[in-house]
Amino acid sequence: MSELSTLARPYAEAVFRMSQDENDLAGWSSRIARLAAIVSDAQVARLITDPTVLTERLAGLIIDVAGSDLGERGANFVKVLAENDRLSLLPEIGVQFETLKAKAEGILEATITSAQELSQAQLDDLVAGLKTRFGRSVNVQMAVDPELIGGAIIAIGDQVIDGSVKGRLQRMSFALQA
Repeated sequence: MSELSTLARPYAEAVFRMSQDENDLAGWSSRIARLAAIVSDAQVARLITDPTVLTERLAGLIIDVAGSDLGERGANFVKVLAENDRLSLLPEIGVQFETLKAKAEGILEATITSAQELSQAQLDDLVAGLKTRFGRSVNVQMAVDPELIGGAIIAIGDQVIDGSVKGRLQRMSFALQA
């Protein structure tokens, strides 16, 4: 997995810089998502790994499927990826592009894992608290893990806030053993 992210990083950064130069972060976000979905299709994925399929033909197929909204620069991006045998990296390029986009827009990505499903009011309160604490907008992904017993764990950036009952019990256990 880390190899994929390492290989994808220069492409994600390059297309991100280009999208900033064009002042078209949203457009490129949409293009990359569409391309990632195309190469994730099982039939296209088989073609990508088939050594008998010519690079130009594969790039042309993906460009045709993506449609005219891809534009000349988008088509050139696909051709570069195809020539370097990197089309399969498009989903990871998309993930990294979105991370760069969120950072540029001042948006933090957070994952809230709770012991049970949160109500909309609880989620809104948590998001408001995170916005206040970090001084930035927050995009939230929700997950449920009953093993937490109660409470929640919030992962935002490189910080983890563990307010779960399981975490508290573990900390108490370590303190008692010391």
